Amino acid sequence: MSIYLNKDSKIIVQGITGGMGSKHTTLMLQAGSNIVGGVNARKAGTTVELNGTEQPVFGTVAEAMKETGADVSVVFVPPAFTKAACIEAIDAGIGLLVVITEGVPVQDTAEVWSYLQSEANHAGTRMIGPNCPGIITPEESLAGITPHTIAGKGPIGLVSKSGTLTYQMMYELKDFGFSTAIGIGGDPIIGTTHIDALAAFEADPETKAIVMIGEIGGDAEERAAAFIKDNVTKPVVGYVAGFTAPEGKTMGHAGAIVSGSAGTAQAKKEALEAVGVKVGKTPSETAELMREVMKAL
Repeated sequence: MSIYLNKDSKIIVQGITGGMGSKHTTLMLQAGSNIVGGVNARKAGTTVELNGTEQPVFGTVAEAMKETGADVSVVFVPPAFTKAACIEAIDAGIGLLVVITEGVPVQDTAEVWSYLQSEANHAGTRMIGPNCPGIITPEESLAGITPHTIAGKGPIGLVSKSGTLTYQMMYELKDFGFSTAIGIGGDPIIGTTHIDALAAFEADPETKAIVMIGEIGGDAEERAAAFIKDNVTKPVVGYVAGFTAPEGKTMGHAGAIVSGSAGTAQAKKEALEAVGVKVGKTPSETAELMREVMKAL
């Protein structure tokens, strides 16, 4: 009852000994995640105690995978080192790479994205992020920074560009619950798109309905609308952040910039509604639309 991540996923943390890495590894352990170690080349061979567990620290992702059988890596390293950390994990053949770091140069992300598409990616690594809250399958596993205490388990799939709106939607609908919730990040270039997640939720028999949260800028939501029209049979409810954003301004996320009518919240809302997606004007209204869908199923 999940996509990409479940209770059997074995997770390592690149940057486990840093401030953010250790803090969020502790929270992931509290969420029930199967954390099996971390990576820090300078502290290889040591251990770090987190949430009452002794976590081994390895010098490389390849070594960590060999010793632990890890198939997921969560990246908590500074922006300047994120590209190298991602390439290392891809070369090691990690199945899922969750990049939390924000402020990664777009050029670096573009190079990682290109590497993911190349023959060098033998294992077919899937990257989520960067600049994202990661992924949670409630009551099973968390790879990222989503607060697990607000998440209920259930039949709704959630994919969102915004971390905070991911949290709000999970909280508002926690009585119905979620199969998996993915924060894909708000940067101009990201590893996993709305369309990727929509396809996975469509294929997951336990996901009965989908919430898709987008935002101004780019054309990801318009492309998602076209994909929904041709490929998604499950009900989809949407929200687009940025109805009140002034034209020509970058709003919060690096990818959230509007030029002309392209990329506006209204244009995205119309594209989604044209293919049968109900779109709320506020997050709470969107949650209410999903409640109506769930009651009708």
